[in-house]
Amino acid sequence: MMKHTHTHTHTHSVSGMSAYILGVDVGTTSVKAVLLETDSRAVAATHTVPTTSDITDSSGSKAKEQDTCRIVDAVNRCIGLLPRDKLQHVCSIGLSGQMHGVLFWKAKSGCDWSNRDSFTARDTSQLITWQDGRCSSSFLSSLPKPDSHLSVATGFGCATIFWYMKHRPEFLEDFTAAGTIQDYVVSMLCGLDGCVMTPQNAASWGFFNTSSNQWNVDILKGAGFPLNLLPQCVPSGVMAGLTHSDWHGVPAGTPVGAALGDFQCSVYSCMSALTDAVLNISTSAQLTFAMPADFSPPDSPQPASSISYFPYFDSSYLAVAASLNGGNVLASFVEMLSAWMKELNAELTDSCLYEKLIGCALNQESSDLRVSPTILGERHSPLCLGQVINISADNLSLGHVTRALCRGVLDNLTSMMPVERLQQAGVSRIVGSGSALTRNEVLRQEVEKAFNQPVVYRQNADSAVGVAMVRCDRL
Repeated sequence: MMKHTHTHTHTHSVSGMSAYILGVDVGTTSVKAVLLETDSRAVAATHTVPTTSDITDSSGSKAKEQDTCRIVDAVNRCIGLLPRDKLQHVCSIGLSGQMHGVLFWKAKSGCDWSNRDSFTARDTSQLITWQDGRCSSSFLSSLPKPDSHLSVATGFGCATIFWYMKHRPEFLEDFTAAGTIQDYVVSMLCGLDGCVMTPQNAASWGFFNTSSNQWNVDILKGAGFPLNLLPQCVPSGVMAGLTHSDWHGVPAGTPVGAALGDFQCSVYSCMSALTDAVLNISTSAQLTFAMPADFSPPDSPQPASSISYFPYFDSSYLAVAASLNGGNVLASFVEMLSAWMKELNAELTDSCLYEKLIGCALNQESSDLRVSPTILGERHSPLCLGQVINISADNLSLGHVTRALCRGVLDNLTSMMPVERLQQAGVSRIVGSGSALTRNEVLRQEVEKAFNQPVVYRQNADSAVGVAMVRCDRL
């Protein structure tokens, strides 16, 4: 895949201007783009645009879908906001994005480039996201057992395809390719016939063996799975192709990396030593550290284990406690209060509510109220939902409840990845990142109470920066 010898040709342009890497992260709620200066590795410009792409489902099914056209529109708007004079000096593009989800498209007509220097989505499905809940536990247990160390959960690409095979087989007949949303964007930029996918995204779909880097073709074939929809697998960190058109000023012929997982890229952006553990709290939450180079994952899934091993780079693995309950739990709390207030005819904006809640909790240094915030369950324990215990007449203030909720998010994570486990692995520092941590001082205080190791925060720890760094390190 690396045979394009002209990847360096426009690293330093004639005018003596710097060269840049464009890093783009297509997240669950927003798109972020950064320009990284190749020599200094400094962020020269950055923009974030909300995708507002969630499709509200009135039928009461557990479907979680997003509007592909809106996501692509957000990608274009986000990149259009970056300085055009710098975009013209981009020498490489990296994409990361939300894992597990699946998008279907027609390979020959998956987008429309008629609008000069950007494309719009065409002949695609909606994005069925990682939050999709249609695959019940009984449906999942009816699927063949994967040859992989990772279990298959609802919202995983292969499980979703199995669901469509059973419930809406005609839907799949319309499409010739499938991938994550970030794989789709890479395919469209490079004009690829099908989809190429890295092990980081393939592992997140299920039915992929990370030791052999192969799909479970025989198992899937035996179950009647449409093998033509499986992407072609390439190593994490390699090029997928070259842009086949100018894109917001980025020249045609610019190398594009095969898309990576947002999780791995956010870790890449802030894990500066192998003794770092990274704690990321954004929509969901993860706590992770790097396994030794010679580590191999177990042969089969350990569905009851709260720790998973995610493929990283160069055959290495990250040990991950990946919680479904992070900033989204605090958002649900705010939504609940907001709905109550509406019923009481007293309305406040969500941002104003957040501010007040954090203020109340800062005045309340601790609380004996206990909130277990797992309102979304966890993959290793889907039926264990949230609860509040130890309620007394004295701990019902907003300060108490908000403080206990923030603490509960951390208690849940450290129950999944115990502090002793970090010490045994030689972790000497916790690197905190993610939008929920950046915005919430109470959460940061609870992080510092939860760990014995010193905690540092990285403002810029994010997937868009991480994917740009990956491309930069491979120039």
